[in-house]
Amino acid sequence: MKRRPAPPPAAPSEDERALFLDAVGPVRRIEVEPSAIERPKPAPRPRQREADERQAAEDFRLRPFEFAADSLGDALEYLADGHSPKLLKDLKRGRFAVQDELDLHRMHAALADDAIRIFLAEAHQRGFRCVRIIHGKGLRSKDATPVLKSLTDKVLRYRGDVLAFASARPGEGGTGAVVVLLRRQR
Repeated sequence: MKRRPAPPPAAPSEDERALFLDAVGPVRRIEVEPSAIERPKPAPRPRQREADERQAAEDFRLRPFEFAADSLGDALEYLADGHSPKLLKDLKRGRFAVQDELDLHRMHAALADDAIRIFLAEAHQRGFRCVRIIHGKGLRSKDATPVLKSLTDKVLRYRGDVLAFASARPGEGGTGAVVVLLRRQR
């Protein structure tokens, strides 16, 4: 059984209107102000990670190199624990597109250390997955030790946002550069 809609209410009579206005009293219109437009909130800053980076940089500067240059061998490579060796193999074969690069030539170790950390933080912020760092082979370094190569290896191994790295392919810098694969942003 279908229900019929209720008939619309009848318009109030003049007596009802007068009674209502007498009960309510004088009325004034309230002007409504438009709501304030909210500015977009700034992106969150990873303050703890920034503090950790500063502390790691300071610790790194205070400790001498913990390994000799000859322990590096010619090629650099690293794979974070818990990841498939196929990931490193794909990185070595150039299966990841390099999205940005940093050249450390003519930098001293402290400046290069800062440059690497800033470069990787910016790459992470920009959502880059694969970057290249050109450190050179250290042929003109004192005592013929590849200082920037050693520094790059050490900095990358201790970063939590680095999944893997390997010396670049011969046409892309060879053992004078390293290709770095970064973790995806969460």
